[in-house]
Amino acid sequence: MTFGRRIPVAVLGATGLVGQRIVQRLASHPRLVVAEVVASARAEESDYGGVTDWALPEEMPDSLRHMRLKGAGEEVGSALVLSALPGHVAATVELALVEAGHVVCTNASAHRMRPDVPLIVPEVNPGMMRLVREQPWRAQAGALIANPNCVVAGLALALAPIQKRWGVRGGVIVTLQAMSGAGANGPSAVCMSGNVVPHIEGEAEKIPLELNRILGITATWSVAVNRVPVLDGHVAHVFLDLDRAAHPEEVEEELEKFRGPEPCASLASLPDAPLYLRREDDRPKPRLDVGRGGGMTVTVAQVRRSPPHGLALTILVHTTVRGAAGACIANAELAVEMGFVGRGFRMESRNARS
Repeated sequence: MTFGRRIPVAVLGATGLVGQRIVQRLASHPRLVVAEVVASARAEESDYGGVTDWALPEEMPDSLRHMRLKGAGEEVGSALVLSALPGHVAATVELALVEAGHVVCTNASAHRMRPDVPLIVPEVNPGMMRLVREQPWRAQAGALIANPNCVVAGLALALAPIQKRWGVRGGVIVTLQAMSGAGANGPSAVCMSGNVVPHIEGEAEKIPLELNRILGITATWSVAVNRVPVLDGHVAHVFLDLDRAAHPEEVEEELEKFRGPEPCASLASLPDAPLYLRREDDRPKPRLDVGRGGGMTVTVAQVRRSPPHGLALTILVHTTVRGAAGACIANAELAVEMGFVGRGFRMESRNARS
């Protein structure tokens, strides 16, 4: 198997909902190509198309239908690995891979708060990638890079320009989270139809820690999370306490002009503008707004004063794209751009023999 000038990638957890999103988005990627698909559990001698319960509206890429599905314990040939493994599996499998010299970009939560693992949203904190140089596996060319929780991915983008100009001390975050955030085996239709579930295991605890780490602040947050009967698109109502008073019109202007620093402009998965501002009273709406920028654009609306807090706004982030698969791919692009993936092309001969 040869890939020309595209870098071969192994996708872990490829049969799950986020894994499916990753392989679907890589099907037409200009620099990366799926060379291996791996599942946390699989039937013996399975091919990807025969085992995967494909859940996306887009067709499964033809190039993957007959690709042999590897198990999580099998050898991986590709230097670059994108992981959509469940957290309990990722905790050990990802470490074994980086110790063996692979660059692993992970969507799993297992290592997000490890001090030497960069937790990256490319437009917000690409400089945190410097932590890769301090990782104990770097001598073997290994690296571990994480993207945040799906809600945090949107929150970090929306709050970064506000934090930079006015300073964020903390506030209140109330989320309305789509069912796809729980994966293909999430809440049943019977559970969710006409219902709101005011609890998501571990979610309220993750959001403040990850958000502060990405923004580089020590803000204090009160968080309430809810699962709602929406397929894709997490909504978050945010009430901010700021260091300096901000006029809503100035905030809107700052959000509209926000762009990521270099090298974001060269990353294929990132939209030209990461934030899209709506000024209607009844937006954002997941069904109408979640697909902007191929799912990578975060919609912000309802920017307003909200005493006793200094500012309020509402955000919408695509659950499995900007919040998961697309974020993981963008981090892989960043790792390539910054020179952390040095063995990708050397894997072709090993893949050809597998």
